[in-house]
Amino acid sequence: MEKIQKQALQVAKEIVVKFIEVGRISPSNFSEHFNAIHADVVASIVEQETKLAEKHSVDGKGEAR
Repeated sequence: MEKIQKQALQVAKEIVVKFIEVGRISPSNFSEHFNAIHADVVASIVEQETKLAEKHSVDGKGEAR
């Protein structure tokens, strides 16, 4: 498994655990929420990677190459 995928799983797990701790999710319905949270984490990572790629495609003057 890729490093980013492992990190996304870890972040999603930490979010779900925090939600369980504060009572927003119960351990019995963990599976109902995990997939949606994981998908949001992955979407956020992809969005940030896209923004970084776009930023790197401009030269030092902020003009497109």
